[in-house]
Order: sequence, then structure tokens, then C-alpha cells
Amino acid sequence: MSSNPKIEVRRSSRRRRTVSAYRDGDTTVVLVPASFSHAEEQRWVSRMLRKLEAKQGRRHSGDGQLRERAVELARRYLGGTELPETVRWVDNQHARWGSCTPETRTIRISRRLVDMPSWVVDYVLVHELAHLRIPTHGRDFWELVSRYPKAERARGYLEGFSAGARVGPAEGGAVADTAEEELPEGTVED
Repeated sequence: MSSNPKIEVRRSSRRRRTVSAYRDGDTTVVLVPASFSHAEEQRWVSRMLRKLEAKQGRRHSGDGQLRERAVELARRYLGGTELPETVRWVDNQHARWGSCTPETRTIRISRRLVDMPSWVVDYVLVHELAHLRIPTHGRDFWELVSRYPKAERARGYLEGFSAGARVGPAEGGAVADTAEEELPEGTVED
């Protein structure tokens, strides 16, 4: 996280027992009960920032490991002829799971996938690797992607995840990094 993070605190009169925080682009949104004093708000904002930082520090793999995985998948399912130059996690893909630039052989994978099952991440990698050979989503492209045995299952998982995210929590949006804590008894008047 940058040394000067953007923080937006949202107070809610309906929120009584929890404090939540999530990242929305380069802004951290912290949801607190409206009854909090300024001191309580500041204490909880600091606590939730630490909690999100800790969660972000537990990422599964770095870019190097992600590229190694992509190369292994390309060899296993796509004949190993279309290898990427770079594969990296990115934080700025909120509407798609991955993207590929065939001209530079660059693949970017949304960090929203980092906590999903490995077979789902593998599917997105195979999908983007297939674009190195076939840039469009035609029949030949989907035949190539279907070489990955869990392709249909992973597509269903991602569709279900997306549908659930659209429903989302009552406050805040569907986001990758979230933290929530229940307040200790007696902290906030009901």
C-alpha cells in the first residue's frame, strides 16, 4: 500500500455491531456505526487498515510463480508453443478476470482471483494463454480452452461469483479485499 493511502469513512445509522473495510481501486473505504466518536472512528480505521494490510501480505504467489504456472499450463494443455513473455497480477481489473496482449505476449491476471481455488486461476491462465494463439473468442479459441479439463466448471464458478458479487453486501460494493469485525459488547449503544 502507498505511504499516503486514500481513506473514505462512511457512517451508517443502521450499522451497530460491525466495522467493515474494503479496497475500491486506490481508496480504502471503512464503514462504521454513526454513533462512533471521532476517537473511536480513528481507532477502528487504523485497526481495519492493519487488517487489510495483513490480508494483502498473505497473497498466494508472486508474479514469477504465476508465470511459471502459466508456462506449465501452456505446455500441458496447449502444446507449449505459445509461451508468455510476462504474466503478472494486477489490481486495476475490476470488470474482467484477465487480459492478454498478443503482440507483446503479456498476460495480466486480476488480483481478485488470488484467493480463489487454484483450478479457477489455472482456467483464467489457460484462457489468456489461448489468446496468444487466437485473439478472438471464436469456435477455434473455445476448442483450445476446453483442453483444460476443468474449463466448464471454472467458468461456472466465475459466473456464480460474479452474480453473487452483483448482489453484494448491504453496504459497500463487491470487492476483493474486505475485512469486517464485530464490535465488543457495550462498545456501541443499540
